[in-house]
Amino acid sequence: MTTLTISALGHRGDGIAEHDGRRVFVPFALPGETVEADIDGDRATLTAVLEPSPDRVAPLSRYFGTCGGCALQHMAPDAYRDFKRGLVVVALSQAGIETTVAPLVDATGEGRRRATLHATTGAAGYMRARSHDLLDIEACAILVPALYAKAPAIARDIGALLGDCDVSFTSADNGIDVAVRLRKKVRPDRLVPLAQRLRLLRVTLNGETVFQLAPPTVAIGKAIVALPAGSFLQATTEAEEALARLVLDGVGKARTVADLFSGIGPFALRLAERAKVSAFDSDRAAVAALAAAARHTQGLKPVAATIRDLFRDPLTSFELDAFDAVVFDPPRAGAEAQSREIASSKVKTVVAVSCDPATFARDASILIAGGYRIESVVPVDQFAFSTHVEVVGVFRR
Repeated sequence: MTTLTISALGHRGDGIAEHDGRRVFVPFALPGETVEADIDGDRATLTAVLEPSPDRVAPLSRYFGTCGGCALQHMAPDAYRDFKRGLVVVALSQAGIETTVAPLVDATGEGRRRATLHATTGAAGYMRARSHDLLDIEACAILVPALYAKAPAIARDIGALLGDCDVSFTSADNGIDVAVRLRKKVRPDRLVPLAQRLRLLRVTLNGETVFQLAPPTVAIGKAIVALPAGSFLQATTEAEEALARLVLDGVGKARTVADLFSGIGPFALRLAERAKVSAFDSDRAAVAALAAAARHTQGLKPVAATIRDLFRDPLTSFELDAFDAVVFDPPRAGAEAQSREIASSKVKTVVAVSCDPATFARDASILIAGGYRIESVVPVDQFAFSTHVEVVGVFRR
């Protein structure tokens, strides 16, 4: 055992201490604490908190510290909010961008409506912290009530049938959608009696639908969208709504809007209530779902949904000049190539949404170098107790 004093918090939420002239990272420790830990290289395992920080609180889940899913349940709300906002502040500062970062928007709501659990013949849950061993759980405190206890129970039943597999859950507006991934070959119809008994909406096995009681759907503004199997959905309903509000406010009175990396349309379908929208995404199923929802929703302005790989084939500056505003919400890798085209365009307003502060800062630097000024930056929290944070930035010419 080694006694350590925690001096700071790293960007992954680990406490940082100095030992023998080098930095050591201690998960679940807070700045100002004196702790005992077992050191292994530059990592340590917390064994005791000798002098706790005033920012230390009791965790929400009894599995916290053993489960590898959450990093920050031990942190008081004010310190937690400062830490998450700080991730954005530091990323922008490192990119040389001077701007004011708004307070963190709490959009964690009732919990996450998506989760992936691992299952075996006798257990279901998440991997243990810093381990490939499975932690069997009865409930997950960060999930919506519909999945809180039901997801582990369903995953355990599926594991009993199929053995080692990953079971992904989505709590749709009309029920539970389940996607199973496993390596070995099994008869898909083995899942049907279980799906019927539990009244699941849909079950897919390695991307193929094996059971469907009804299409899983979610409401997006005025529209009802049928979810494609495995499609991306913001982790919480509250986050989707908060991000959409920020996007709509940023776009303002623009009459023509390009929605890049549009997915199933969480922005496009809301924007279409007041503007003509052209949506682009490489996910064929998501684009089809967006287009179908737009066709069947009254009161929307025209929505054009196009399949396009914006990493390999970004909209050119010439194409972008046709729009009053551009919204883009890329995966974690960001939108470097697309940002360069936007920076060369004449578009007046750009709203950038990102799940990674570092790539947001990189793309923001490209836009600023191209003549845009950064008007606002708002961090949004939808992944409670994690080190992930969403960012929405508004840029104007």
